Order: sequence, then C-alpha cells, then structure tokens
Amino acid sequence: MVKTRTCIFISGKGSNLNNLIKKSRDYNFPININLVISNNPKAEGIKHAKKNSIPIFIVNTKKRNFENKILKILKEKRINFICLAGFMKIISRNFLLNFKKKIINVHPSLLPKFKGLNTFSRIIKNKEKKTGCTVHYVNEKLDSGNIIIQKFFYIKKNDNEKILKSKTQYLEYRAFPEAIIKVFRKN
Repeated sequence: MVKTRTCIFISGKGSNLNNLIKKSRDYNFPININLVISNNPKAEGIKHAKKNSIPIFIVNTKKRNFENKILKILKEKRINFICLAGFMKIISRNFLLNFKKKIINVHPSLLPKFKGLNTFSRIIKNKEKKTGCTVHYVNEKLDSGNIIIQKFFYIKKNDNEKILKSKTQYLEYRAFPEAIIKVFRKN
C-alpha cells in the first residue's frame, strides 16, 4: 500500500501524535508520518517524534512569513496531508489554499458547540449533558470546517475538567485514526 506523506502539527504533549505514530505502523493505515511541526520548542510531543526518528521543524509563529517557511519545508518533504493535533495557532486562508481538503483537526468538543479554547470549563459552566470530540476539515474559520467524525460520552455529576479532558482524549485516540481512514476512503 502506498501511504500518503503526512505532517502532524503540535503545540503540546503530543499524545494524539504518539497515537497516530502507532497507528501509522499498521500496513493498512493510509498515512505515513514524515514530519512533525511545532510552534513550541518545549512541546513534549517532540520527544515522540525524536523517539520514532521523525524529522521535526520548529517554527516561530511570531515571525512574519512563518507560514511561507512551513510551506517550503512541506514541499521539500513532499507532504500531501496535514493533521492538526493540539496545534494552537490559526492557519491563514493562503496556507489553506495550498492544502485544500487536506488538513484536518481534532477538537475536544461536539462542534459546533464550544469552538476555541477553555473547552472543558465552558462545558461544565454550561451544564452540558454530553460532550466528546470532533475531527473536522480545517477552513478559514475557527473550528468550523465540515465534520468528518464525532464521538461522545455522557457527563457524570462528579466529572470535573480533568476527568472531562481524560475521557475526551480517550475518544480522540479512536476518532482521529477513524477520521483519517474515512477521508482516504472518500478519495
């Protein structure tokens, strides 16, 4: 099977990255992770990339033209698909035009509810009955692209932010790979 050359964008712990690295070892999984990009040089997820000999590119998103630098390295590495896994930066319209329908993101809520940051505190404050995660295509608007897959669980009375995060991450580890398979079945 010819796997699609893929880049994972991270900013933090990289637990979804680590999960996708493991999944990508499966012969039938449609992607191969050929690059990890982080806007945080101290992101723990970089360790997962190093441990698996995946090239890493650290980008300073405070500098002008940082997206052009990213596009250049993506072209050099012949990347055809991008997964945002906790990447805390909005991608510009110009960047998206270079990867139309080839960038997906995992978000820790049942979109369109609770776009953006501080998701778990807002879920609790709003007294939601259920929550979960969404994998969606990335477009110009924050967490607004077409939904590929959602998974949910019911919130228990004693669930706090930490518990919600843990339960949601567990679902993300299933949803993200399933969404990737679904995307490549469509093509």
